[in-house]
Amino acid sequence: MMRAVLCVAVAAVLPSAAFAHAMLQRADPPAGSELRAPPQQLVLTFTEGVEPLFSTVQLRDPAGADVPIGKPRTERSDNRKLVVQLPRLDRGRYTVTWHATSVDTHKTEGSFQFTVVK
Repeated sequence: MMRAVLCVAVAAVLPSAAFAHAMLQRADPPAGSELRAPPQQLVLTFTEGVEPLFSTVQLRDPAGADVPIGKPRTERSDNRKLVVQLPRLDRGRYTVTWHATSVDTHKTEGSFQFTVVK
């Protein structure tokens, strides 16, 4: 009986670690920010490591058209950061949509906006 109670207690604790997801922790430029100069790159920092080959980042301009951007890559020193090089951006509100696959294969997605006011 004691063994069964111990197994249930352990099982209740394990799922929180086993089912973790790479959630967006921070973005540069920040979500909702107004920038005086256009950013040269986009850096998305997640709560755990991500796989750049299975993650995507899309940027839409103020008219809703796709902006051609580079493929996401991780930083050598930190696989929690997805980095994307950006072309020169004009004034306006841009929408970033991301899909991240964590190193343990869980998928998350989201979007946010930033504005270039130069």
